[in-house]
Amino acid sequence: MPEDNDPYAVAAKGKLKLKCDTGIKKKKKKKDKKLIEKVVKTVETEEQVQQQPKPQQTKTKAELAFLQQQEKMKTKRILEKASQTHKERVEKFNQHLDSLTEHFDIPKVSWTK
Repeated sequence: MPEDNDPYAVAAKGKLKLKCDTGIKKKKKKKDKKLIEKVVKTVETEEQVQQQPKPQQTKTKAELAFLQQQEKMKTKRILEKASQTHKERVEKFNQHLDSLTEHFDIPKVSWTK
């Protein structure tokens, strides 16, 4: 009868799982250390990006002139809108509609009248 200390005999009974005696062991993954290292690297790279001066893009003369002209037109439009009351704008619009020819009138739809 096999001895109780023999691992093969105990394994045959189903009480113990045999380990591979080849000497090859699976490497245990060190997830925590790798994860911490990745986080530290990303934080360091973000700090480096923030510390680097951002390149300033200068605009050309034409771009600056265009922006100035846009600003002038914008302020002009705002002043024109603010100078008229709603009643004055409606009257001006009605005068414009009166000055149009009959070509732009809505045609009749009814055949009986």
